[in-house]
Amino acid sequence: MSVSAINNTNNTTYTSAIQQNSYKNDAAVSKAAEDEKKKDGVVYEKGTATSATKKTYAKEDVIARLKKDAEDRTTQLRSLVQQMMGNQGNKIGQADDMWKFLAKGDFTVSPEVKAQAQKDIAEDGYWGVEKTSDRIIEFAKGLVGDDPEKAEEMRAAFEKGFKAATKSWGTKLPDISQRTYDAVMSKFDDWAGVKTEA
Repeated sequence: MSVSAINNTNNTTYTSAIQQNSYKNDAAVSKAAEDEKKKDGVVYEKGTATSATKKTYAKEDVIARLKKDAEDRTTQLRSLVQQMMGNQGNKIGQADDMWKFLAKGDFTVSPEVKAQAQKDIAEDGYWGVEKTSDRIIEFAKGLVGDDPEKAEEMRAAFEKGFKAATKSWGTKLPDISQRTYDAVMSKFDDWAGVKTEA
């Protein structure tokens, strides 16, 4: 065996050992850096996507809160209407029947029910124009993660829902509904950055 073969073997072994130590050191440094990041609660992981598209995420906590609140308030409203209708000998077969019954206006209400309804639809009431339009916009923003580029898509969905509500009502919706519609449209404009002229 020649001396150069031994030197080549030793060099290869030495180089291999250095590379392994280097890898071990890099791994140790990398692990230490990762542990430090985790300690601070922030971990950055480089993505592999090359697309420049912007991702938006629904704000599920906002959506869940708004849904729960709407369900509770709708149940309360439905209970008031059912109580009023029951006292007059009318029954609701379907949800649409309730709205059509109310749209006809052929009913009387107790002073307590009237007072509660007036309180609920007042300017600062839960079903008032401002609070209702605020909830609609908050819900829309929650669905698309506040992305203004999605405002027009949410506006179209709102318009579709408004048309469905009008159909369920059976005739033109009351004035408060139209004022709420106008307020929502204005807030969609603000969200989307649309300039409107007086």
